[in-house]
Amino acid sequence: MTQLVDSPNTPPLAQPLSISENGAKRALDAIAGSGKENAGVRLFVKSGGCSGYQYGMAIDDRELEGDTVVYDRGVRLVVDPMSLPLVMGAEIDFIENMMGGGFTVNNPNATSGCGCGHSFRTDGSAAQDGEGSGGCASH
Repeated sequence: MTQLVDSPNTPPLAQPLSISENGAKRALDAIAGSGKENAGVRLFVKSGGCSGYQYGMAIDDRELEGDTVVYDRGVRLVVDPMSLPLVMGAEIDFIENMMGGGFTVNNPNATSGCGCGHSFRTDGSAAQDGEGSGGCASH
C-alpha cells in the first residue's frame, strides 16, 4: 500500500521527506523537461560509494507497492520502503558552487559522509566491500 503524505497538513518533524525551495524549482524544471506525465522525484539508497551507502535520484512516473509519496512545494517525492528508514526526515536540495551544481540530500540519519556528498554511513560502520563500492571519483 502506498503511503501519501500531504506536507501542508503534516507537522514538519513528522514529514518523511522534503525538498528545499531551490531544489523544488530545479526538480520542477527537470520534471517538465522529462516528458513524463505525473512524474516526480524518486530518491533511493543503494549499497556502495566510499562511505557504505549511495544516494540515487531519478525522474519517475511509476508508483510501486510500498512506496511513500510526499507532495512538497509542488513536487511529488517518492521513496521505496527499503530506502525510507535511511532517509527519514531528509531534505533534497540543489546547491551551486564554483564547481557547478547539483542535487544533494541533507540527511539527519547520516553519521558520516564523503567529500563528494553522494555517499554516507548511518552507524559509523566501515564502508561495504564488493560490487558497487568505490571512491568519490567513480560518481
